[in-house]
Amino acid sequence: DGKMQAAPQQARALEPGHEDQARADVYALLARLLLAAPDDALVRALATLPLFPFPSRPLDCAWAALSDAARRKGAAAVQDEYARLFTGIGNPLLNPFGSLYLAGFINEKPLVRLRSDLARLGLARRSASHELEDHLGALCETMRILIDGVGDRAPQPLDVQQAFFGTHIAPWYERFMHDMRNAEGSDFYRQVADLADVFLDIEAQAFEGAALAA
Repeated sequence: DGKMQAAPQQARALEPGHEDQARADVYALLARLLLAAPDDALVRALATLPLFPFPSRPLDCAWAALSDAARRKGAAAVQDEYARLFTGIGNPLLNPFGSLYLAGFINEKPLVRLRSDLARLGLARRSASHELEDHLGALCETMRILIDGVGDRAPQPLDVQQAFFGTHIAPWYERFMHDMRNAEGSDFYRQVADLADVFLDIEAQAFEGAALAA
């Protein structure tokens, strides 16, 4: 389950097609990898996944490299790496919070704006979640919900997806991916950063193209 939950509201937007489902699946994977250490089953699945469905050579290469890293390292090593990077005692090596990258501190004005936008979308943090809403994993989960819907909530229109992405992810994801890629001991998660970078770049370009065509 993701870290966000949808409040019941009238359905909007079209049912997702094949490409939208693939987008939602990638966001779901990124959310899972960023919010917690992957379990044994997920690492095994990543090690044996088929070629990625998008016809993009950089994305295919990033996907293959992530799968190779999962095979090479194994679940225990990947879990240890996650702990070193994200859950270290004191100040972890990586803090994937939008407020930190946009305002210099955790729990700042960008988080306030995000919470306001989530409320307008009928979304809220799950009570059991220990992560702030501007954790990049939570933002990826929110994008999955906007694309794919959840419960009785239908997918959201492309302009809603674009506005959320442009405000809360686009301004800082490249800097975080740079930090994740270059963090001491980053190996499997360096490949996660490469995959996320390429995928989110494609998202940004697609949203820009859609805006120009509108």
